[in-house]
Amino acid sequence: MREHKNFSRLTNYPTVGVGRSIHLVPMDIVGGFEVRPGFYEINGATAIPGGVNFTVHSHNATGIELLLFHRQEPEPFAVLPFPKHYRIGNVYSMIVFQLDIEEFEYAYRVDGPYEPEKGLIFDKTKFLLDPYAKAVTGQSVWGMPSPGGQHYKARVVKDNFDWEAMGHPLIPMQDLIIYELHVRGFTKHASSGVENPGTFDGLLEKLPYLLELGVNAVELMPIFEFDEMLDYREVDGQKLYNYWGYNTVSFFAPNTSYTASTEYNREGNELKHLIQVFNQHGIEVYLDVVFNHTAEGNEDGPFFSFKGFDNNIYYLLTPEGKYYNFSGCGNTLNCNHPIVQQMIIDCLRYWVTTYHVDGFRFDLASIMGRNEDGSPMSKPPLLQSLAFDPILGNVKLIAEAWDAGGLYQVGNFPSWNRWAEWNGKYRDDIRRFLKGDNGMAQAAALRIAGSHDIYDPMERQDASINFLTCHDGFTLYDLYSYNEKHNEKNGWNNTDGANDNNSWNCGVEGKTEDVQIKALRFRMIRNACAVLLLSRGTPMFLAGDEFGNTQFGNNNPYCQDNEISWLDWELLEKNRELFKFFQHMIRFRKEHPILRKNLSNGILGFPDISFHGTIPWSLGYMDYDHYIGVMFAGQKPKHRPEIIYIALNSYWEEVEVTIPPLPKEFRWNRVINTWKFAQNIEELCDNVVTIPPRTVEVFEAFLN
Repeated sequence: MREHKNFSRLTNYPTVGVGRSIHLVPMDIVGGFEVRPGFYEINGATAIPGGVNFTVHSHNATGIELLLFHRQEPEPFAVLPFPKHYRIGNVYSMIVFQLDIEEFEYAYRVDGPYEPEKGLIFDKTKFLLDPYAKAVTGQSVWGMPSPGGQHYKARVVKDNFDWEAMGHPLIPMQDLIIYELHVRGFTKHASSGVENPGTFDGLLEKLPYLLELGVNAVELMPIFEFDEMLDYREVDGQKLYNYWGYNTVSFFAPNTSYTASTEYNREGNELKHLIQVFNQHGIEVYLDVVFNHTAEGNEDGPFFSFKGFDNNIYYLLTPEGKYYNFSGCGNTLNCNHPIVQQMIIDCLRYWVTTYHVDGFRFDLASIMGRNEDGSPMSKPPLLQSLAFDPILGNVKLIAEAWDAGGLYQVGNFPSWNRWAEWNGKYRDDIRRFLKGDNGMAQAAALRIAGSHDIYDPMERQDASINFLTCHDGFTLYDLYSYNEKHNEKNGWNNTDGANDNNSWNCGVEGKTEDVQIKALRFRMIRNACAVLLLSRGTPMFLAGDEFGNTQFGNNNPYCQDNEISWLDWELLEKNRELFKFFQHMIRFRKEHPILRKNLSNGILGFPDISFHGTIPWSLGYMDYDHYIGVMFAGQKPKHRPEIIYIALNSYWEEVEVTIPPLPKEFRWNRVINTWKFAQNIEELCDNVVTIPPRTVEVFEAFLN
């Protein structure tokens, strides 16, 4: 029953999101608190002067209760049912007055029908996490179970971070060099030498190193709130966690265990400071986001949020009410349902406006193009909405263009000339060519030239993210140290992880003291680095590759929160020459625009891109071809011509090569040689050169 009270005062509260003030007068008493209907268009919990606005929605619920908890307490001190007249449509909204946001946490209980065959599994006994929660409690200490088990609660966040009127770097796609890293693993090893290992602040302490290396974008593996304890196991005495974080608990909240200190009601400030400083130094920050599934899993998984609000809306369900599993993780988010689509758009807008994130990499993005019956859509409304969203207009959108259900869309991802893709064909073709597989010359040449056979340059500019390594699979060092994966420590009898690695151990599996094999391995690493940074498209590589980091043959260390996954910074000094080579190649790419984009239709009679065998203009793409030459030629207005010839010999013997003759006023200089790396070499060359076995050389045209 509605209770009325003669309030002796009116308080002048500003309308959230509106540039004027109105009088907000408490209208009812619920659970001992003064309340009134709230702002229905503002999802989540939002602090306003004098109270907090709570808005939540459910299509099929018959009633919702707001639960208020004292900090870290398992049971609520107040239960506030939303009055029936506080519901408009399917939205429940209530302002609760005189709440101090630093003194409480909150959750919901939702009542409704229980009809599993229809996907309705409401349970009014469950504590539910707000889908729009900006901070999740109980997750601040890594490796510690959440108090109360999986009864996650939320906090209200005060957003008062000072961005100092700064904007985004807005680096063009072709000028990016992306560096993928895991926030915890990047500095957790004792050798990292940082004051706050395994945290956002620890990563910030490594900014001088990243500037020295020369990368200009970092891609952070998942930092949305996840619970590393959900998949906790012990195998042979080793503690195994959900270390990578591809199991989202809350899409709007940062992972509080990645902070150096507890940020009560100011969650995210440490991450914001990281992004602010990185941007100030010309480095963009991208988030690896997981909208293909949640941590609630299938019928046997936990029940803490989406299942309790609208299970049949948030997840793809079979006609029998079971979970489709196109993610390989138990459930699949119903991305193209209007409710879920709006949540994802709201989420990305939030990270861009509140955290100044510069871009997003979408894990298993092909799921985001599936219909409610699981079938692929030709024009997925979510992907189209993201492509044209005005707030997201300047951020990078990068798709992992496949999923675990067999949908592979590399080259065919619905893009509207807006989405870039992880080019899995680049990875596979270049790996195979470099290790000496037959029949790969033509494919490798096309990948280096920008994969125009996959991406039409007129329709899909800047589409290809070129990579040879990422968190999935071998590190670059392991790629040339192991023929087979070695995932035994994951506890699945080495059955997890990919089997098609296209790797080569150079003669011995794993660790060796053989000097010749070690020299060959590092030359192969230099070859891979050189090809990646000489290719058209946007290069990306895995943190630690630049100094020979190893995962000891584990190509799926998703659960390894230990030395298998942590970067060993002692290797930086041990393999300093490798680091210098990466530095050199990054600098060389930045100094030569012709490697990044078409400067014209060619120059001096040469086309923009041309392919060559050991004899100019004669690459025959025979099965036995293990040599390719790729030449880029062009000229910016009022600049000298740029002509670069890349010679790649993946054969186990040296080859004699004739480089295309230059006009008499020019000469060829050898500027890069992976056989024996030396910085800033400029060796005058004849047209006929000998390329050593398994070596990449680069020649540049200079004026006489």
